[in-house]
Amino acid sequence: MISSKYLHQVQALLLSGFMSLIMSGAISLINLGFVDNFISIWFHAWIVAYAIAFPSVLLVFPIARKFATVIASK
Repeated sequence: MISSKYLHQVQALLLSGFMSLIMSGAISLINLGFVDNFISIWFHAWIVAYAIAFPSVLLVFPIARKFATVIASK
């Protein structure tokens, strides 16, 4: 198992993976429809999106947590 001190990195890894998978699939479907090679196009789009999403989440997550704490504490 991974140590709990890496919780935020593991959350970022999972969150960015799920979100980029869902979003790349939705955008690919909207733009292309169900074409013959949809799965391979979606997979390629997901890999590119994941490569951008994971570092982005690592950078933005602390800022979002601060804003959420302020909003939720009122």
